[in-house]
Amino acid sequence: MGFELRPLDGPIGRELVGLDLDRDVTAATAAAVRRAWLDHGMLLVRGPGTSPEAQLRLSRCVGTLEPHVIPKFRHPDNPELILLTNKDGPSGPVYEHDGVAIHGRIPWHSDGAFVTTPNAGAVLRMVQRTRDGGQTGWLDLAAAYDALDDATKAEIEGLEAVYLFRAGLEEMRFNAPGGRRISPRNDSYPHFPPVAVPLAWAHPETGRRLLSLSTLNIDRILGMDRPRSDALIQRLIDHMVQPAFHYIHDWQDGDMVLWDNRSMLHAALGHPVDQIRIVHRTTIKGTQPTGRLLEAENAA
Repeated sequence: MGFELRPLDGPIGRELVGLDLDRDVTAATAAAVRRAWLDHGMLLVRGPGTSPEAQLRLSRCVGTLEPHVIPKFRHPDNPELILLTNKDGPSGPVYEHDGVAIHGRIPWHSDGAFVTTPNAGAVLRMVQRTRDGGQTGWLDLAAAYDALDDATKAEIEGLEAVYLFRAGLEEMRFNAPGGRRISPRNDSYPHFPPVAVPLAWAHPETGRRLLSLSTLNIDRILGMDRPRSDALIQRLIDHMVQPAFHYIHDWQDGDMVLWDNRSMLHAALGHPVDQIRIVHRTTIKGTQPTGRLLEAENAA
């Protein structure tokens, strides 16, 4: 394969060791990386070769890259890279938590949960870590589903959840981290109509059953009254966020993490806004719809 896989200091994912990213990756090795990505959902790469070119080579092992739809987030030297940084000021909302201004905190979520065809995955590369905070977590939705009791699996089969775009953490209905927003709102986002997504579904490539629940975006269960819907969603979240299903990564400069956005949630723990963090990201284009647009009468 040209690399080996080692367990991480946590219950999910693997560390990918020995992959040479200083040169083009052979088709056979790329196929093996893609297989490991599908099998484990999240792969950590450390050490030499973690340049922008190495990140692009790793990303192309698993799919086609998708530039950010908003040009200002594209890296000025390569449109396939996304530049995530607060170097020139916060790029997202800032919240005060326990007297500290925190930038970049995003609870457990799936990228693009509010559109019908989310991306298939992504690669983050830490260019400059912060002294405090800045960790990122990943959560295995297949493991969370497998651990449900049979009665709950039967209960959620065929149910759809309504997902909405959230412009701020204060709009979350579940799993909100609290805090007080201290940055101005930016409501110039595009309009995203509500989508309905199955609570349980099969991964389009592995066939594994997944618990599909993005805590950032979920609003309610379609066709169920609010009290019953809220109780079921909260019960599923309480089950899902157990430590048995997630891994929290404390970054070092040069680390790269590749994950499958279909089988993993991720969460950014945030960092003090006065500390500079620079991350490069690539996004793997999604090809499989997971949800459907809601008709007007069901969207309210």
